[in-house]
Amino acid sequence: MTPVPRILKLSCLALVFFALCSSSSFLTTAYARSRQAKTRARGRSTSHSARGKSAGRRISTRRAEARRRRAEAARLARQRALDKAMRNQVQSMIAKDDTTGEDADVRRVAVEALGNHAGTVVVMNPQTGQVYSIVNQEWAVREGFKPCSTIKLVTGLAGLNEKVINPTDTVSIFDTNHIDLTKALAYSKNEYFQQVGGQVGFEKMVSYARRLGLGEKTGINSRNEFQGRLPVLKSGFALNRMSSHGDDFKVTAVQLATLVSAMANGGKLLAPFVARASQDEARKPTVRRQVNIDADTWHYMVPGMVGAVNYGSGRRAYDPAATVVGKTGTCIDNGTWVGLFTSYAPLADPRLAVVVIARGADAHSHFPAAVAGRIYRDLNNRLGASGSLQVTAASYSTESTASGDVVDDEESEEAAAENGISEGEKSTLTKAPRPLLRNQSALGNSKLLKRVLLTVPKLAEQPVPRAHPRPRRVFEQ
Repeated sequence: MTPVPRILKLSCLALVFFALCSSSSFLTTAYARSRQAKTRARGRSTSHSARGKSAGRRISTRRAEARRRRAEAARLARQRALDKAMRNQVQSMIAKDDTTGEDADVRRVAVEALGNHAGTVVVMNPQTGQVYSIVNQEWAVREGFKPCSTIKLVTGLAGLNEKVINPTDTVSIFDTNHIDLTKALAYSKNEYFQQVGGQVGFEKMVSYARRLGLGEKTGINSRNEFQGRLPVLKSGFALNRMSSHGDDFKVTAVQLATLVSAMANGGKLLAPFVARASQDEARKPTVRRQVNIDADTWHYMVPGMVGAVNYGSGRRAYDPAATVVGKTGTCIDNGTWVGLFTSYAPLADPRLAVVVIARGADAHSHFPAAVAGRIYRDLNNRLGASGSLQVTAASYSTESTASGDVVDDEESEEAAAENGISEGEKSTLTKAPRPLLRNQSALGNSKLLKRVLLTVPKLAEQPVPRAHPRPRRVFEQ
């Protein structure tokens, strides 16, 4: 056998090696391509999955929004039904009112001002106690309401009389807003009065409420009068809330009328009466007691209450022909909105005290103030005084009431409630209160107090509110 040449062996080995290398490269390339194909397939799958999940989330969000809208529509429908039922109930109550001895003109004006809304109106003479008309006597005499921000009248009087409030000083609220008593009353600033009530203390707060006639019957000659309710012992934030929102108080419209009448007549707490008999019209005022509060204290409250009507929370009660002195109140009581307005006019010689309380949708947007404003404007012939009057008060910075971006706390709470924020969250204080009176001896020195005449701004160009202002949301009548 002829031996294979060496060169031929080497050539064969080279060919085999080349074949093996080519095969390996081919296999590597094929594997890589296979991997890339799988990666692309997985990418396409992941992309499809991501797009599917995104679409799923969008669908889920749309469904959730649709459910929310349906729930809100159902809630509004229920609320409309409840408001309509309440309004119908009030109209049936008004139809049962005993109008014997009432002033027919005043009652007509009050009934027209209230219209087909869920509320009650009391109109009385703050000097004599004669009640000219009570629209919806069931609510006004025999039903108790949470006073909401009208309790700030009690808190303010207590703070002034106990020297907690210096009417010439300002108070820091949340380190950014410095306000005085006038602005706090005009814009119903919760934190201000929470600090005042906390420093006055529970026992004295309730004591002043009693002095002003809360928690007891007024003595009106109407059957089954409700005596109201005073809160039990409170401390800390519960005391603060009580001082700004009236938590656990129950007051009647007649009680608020006698309270604001005492502020108008210099501290005489009167026994209200309806002139059922002819001799009642000539009867002398029955003074239940003289409220034990310093004379100047009443005057210090006036600029803020006039400011509330001229430019603050109660501006819907503005009357260009007479200076109205008033205080608003709006809050939630047992799941239902309550709106209040207590007032008297004119400032120089008070002839009328008007209290309006409303419930449900009719409590919003200071509707009670609008009702009172229409009553004052329609009864201008009984007021006797007009024009821009002079307010007697302590010396204070008038600039503080006219400058700055000040928010009405009651309107702010309404907006917060609509956005799902609770009253408690809205009004929680985030810092410890500091003393409202920098120098506790300041008010004790009469030389430091100056009596001045401050002109109340007359809003001659302000348009008169509509006769029947509509609530923020429109409900079936």
